Order: sequence, then structure tokens, then C-alpha cells
Amino acid sequence: MSLRAVARKEFHECRRSYTLLGLAGLYVLIAVFFAVIQWVPYPDMSREASTSTLALLNSLTQPGAAFVPLLGLLVGYHTIGGARESGSIRLTLSLPNTRRAVVFGTFLGRFAVVATVIALASAGIGIVALATYAYFDVEALVVNTAVSVLYGGVYVAIGIGFSAFTKSRFRALLGAAGLFWLFFIVWDAFMFLVQVLFIGPTLPEGSQLPGWMEYVWLLNPSSAIVYTRRTLLPEYHELVFTPRTSAAYLQDWVGVVVLFVWVVVPLVVGYVRFERIDLE
Repeated sequence: MSLRAVARKEFHECRRSYTLLGLAGLYVLIAVFFAVIQWVPYPDMSREASTSTLALLNSLTQPGAAFVPLLGLLVGYHTIGGARESGSIRLTLSLPNTRRAVVFGTFLGRFAVVATVIALASAGIGIVALATYAYFDVEALVVNTAVSVLYGGVYVAIGIGFSAFTKSRFRALLGAAGLFWLFFIVWDAFMFLVQVLFIGPTLPEGSQLPGWMEYVWLLNPSSAIVYTRRTLLPEYHELVFTPRTSAAYLQDWVGVVVLFVWVVVPLVVGYVRFERIDLE
């Protein structure tokens, strides 16, 4: 099988997971619900963008913050490690497949599943907006969907990277779950601890964190996607409060680079490890 054949196989296998289908269905329903209620955070703030556009962006952004990482890790963590554990990886590699095709083909197939789920959520949001919103910003919806797909790709890559690096599903699950816990719980606590050590528990009035601390915060994919959305969607500035700076390494476009790095590095590290191990 070629890279394309491996990707097709993984895509079809992934669709048979009831856990995945349930989580994906819940994500789509919640995203559509947010679109129906047209909820916009910070209702008292002055806005340059229309309420309809902000509600459109927020309906995909809020549910996706947690659901997209969970979907990405769920479809990725058990793939190669699970095949090694069961012994089926030998059958796969006995066909005209390279280990490179297995790792990157698996990523493409599983990534396609997550992208499809996000596209379905966006389609549902678009139908609601077209029928009920005063203004339907098609471009904003399409761009926001593309950013969410990239964000999903980060966690698919992380899951598959752990799966290729380890030799069992359980170890890959521990690694993926640990990283999820780090990004969503520990990171903010760690940043606050760093602030306490270097600055104090509170910032002086009118000041902000040093640039190097902001950059550490940006390295978290959950933070990088905020910068990415601000780069591609000017309206998104109305939905978040993040400091502005003249430092080149803290410009909004750096978030795009960080997300792509998070896609590439786990896959490369996992592939290099998988290429060197003895499967016997």
C-alpha cells in the first residue's frame, strides 16, 4: 500500500469507533446550539464587528476549545502503538509499505476524520446563521473553520507521535492525556508561578508581563490558536483580550508558526523513533 492507501484505510477504520462518533456528535450539537443562541462574550464591550459575525465566530470557537483537542487525541493515540501491541503492524509492514508511509499515512487518514467533524459543525452553524442571522459572514466562517482544522491537526499529530514513539496503547494514552492536562490545567498555573517568582502575585498598575513570559504562554497550542485567529480574522480581536506588543516574536502571525511546529515536530520525533525500533 502507498501513503494514500494507508490514509484511506485509517480513515475508514476510524469511522467505526462509537466513542468517536458520540464525541463528534456532541461537538456538532453544542456548536450548533451556540449558533442558535447567538451568544457573544463580553456583551458590554464596544464592537467594531457586527454581533452576527461575532456570534458566528464564537459558536465554533468556544466548543472547539476542548472538543477539538479531545477528538484529535482520541483518533491518534492508539494507532501505531495499538498495532504494535496486537502484532498487526507486522502484517502492515509485510506489504509494500515503509514505516514513513505508516506514520504519515496514519496521520493523514485520522486528520481527515477530525477535519470532517469540524466541517460538519461549521455546516450546521452556517445553516443556522443563513436562516436566522441578520448578517452571514461566509468568509469569517470559512477561515475560522480552516483554523480549527489546523488546531485539530496539532492534536492528531501529538497523539500519533506518542503512538509511534511508544509500544503500547496505554503508554501512548498516558503521554497524550498528560500533555492535554499540561496545556489546559498546568500551563496557566505554571505561568502564574513564574510570575510570582519574577514579578509578584500581582502586576503593577498599567504594566503587563515581560515579553519572554508572553512568549512562553504563546508556545501552548491553546494560546497559539488565539494569535492565529487574530492574524486571519480581524473581527476576532473583539472576542479576546491579549496584550499588544511591538516585539517581533510576539506578533499575531507567530501563532500560525507555533501551530505548524506542533504538527510537524511530534510526527517527526515519532517517525524517527519508529524507524529505529526493532518490532520483533
